[in-house]
Amino acid sequence: MTELAPENNGMISGAYLRNAWYVAAWCEELAEGMLLAREILNQPIVLYRKADLSVVALLDRCPHRFAPLHMGKIVAGDRVQCPYHGLQFDDTGACVLNPHGARSIPPRARVRRYATVEKHGAIWIWPGDGTPDYAKVPDFGMLDNAPKIYGTKRDRITIKANYELIVDNLLDLSHVPFLHAGVLGNDDTLRAEITFRQDGDHIVVGRVARNVPPPGLFTALFPSPVERVDQFSIIRWMAPSNLQLFTGVTMPGKPNDTGTGFHAIHLLTPENDRSTHYFFTAVRFNVMTDGEALNTQIQEHIAKMRRYAFLEQDAPMIEAQQRVLDSARIPLIPVILPVDVGPVRYKRILRKMIEQERLQSRG
Repeated sequence: MTELAPENNGMISGAYLRNAWYVAAWCEELAEGMLLAREILNQPIVLYRKADLSVVALLDRCPHRFAPLHMGKIVAGDRVQCPYHGLQFDDTGACVLNPHGARSIPPRARVRRYATVEKHGAIWIWPGDGTPDYAKVPDFGMLDNAPKIYGTKRDRITIKANYELIVDNLLDLSHVPFLHAGVLGNDDTLRAEITFRQDGDHIVVGRVARNVPPPGLFTALFPSPVERVDQFSIIRWMAPSNLQLFTGVTMPGKPNDTGTGFHAIHLLTPENDRSTHYFFTAVRFNVMTDGEALNTQIQEHIAKMRRYAFLEQDAPMIEAQQRVLDSARIPLIPVILPVDVGPVRYKRILRKMIEQERLQSRG
């Protein structure tokens, strides 16, 4: 197998697993009558809803003079009209109206359509040329079944860094006691036991800190204050860049499922080589607190604190890493620590998948 040429830190410039599902938007981001522009894997894409509210994703570039279609409007229920010269494109990407001259339509007057599906509150897009495999949409069924009050806001930020740096961050939670001190971890949680396993093409990293004071985000989850807990985190990476974190606190020595916490979903969609759409939400499990008012307060607290941790703590650090890598005059090879087992192993799997896809595309 031909090795992909790595960039600094082992990242691959311009190489993505394209025959896969990526989140383009949360469902509520795309309102009826709206044209939503998103760059995904270096491709400009426009999304809209047809009259029946199903989602269409087209290349956001008119083939005539390359005007962005998202600057136009939806006409006749299912068509997008170019803002520059009024050409209209249907939901397959074909030009169906040229309002000029004899109104003939050139054969090349069409734009690419991308497969989409709505699932788990998100709009997923398949940017590759292969036949979309709808069975490969990751299963986040816990988002569909929980009472609304136990879920948090479906949120999104943009991090100006390669998506692999964010995956590295999530799969190595040893940074939590330092970068998220007082919020997601504390000095005591640094002394954690780490486990690792490969589940098919998934990577699963576990971390448990025993008999420690509960970190700030978890203190409100018990009906009455507790002084010591076991804090656990089990995070699963699914190619190319979807992660599910099962995290919580239990009374010391008790099984995880007797405690309380939340399933945290992290969905990373590369915008380009140096920018990532970061979608996230969470849903509580084994809720121990009673009352709508209290649980609404906890819901808002979790959403606020998670956004703060990602936007104000993770993002500045990851973006600073990206600037260091970009400014280096020689390749930077990271020192590998025992806590890096997750990042190292997922990169091997991802590299293999990307190379196999390349070989298949060459025939």
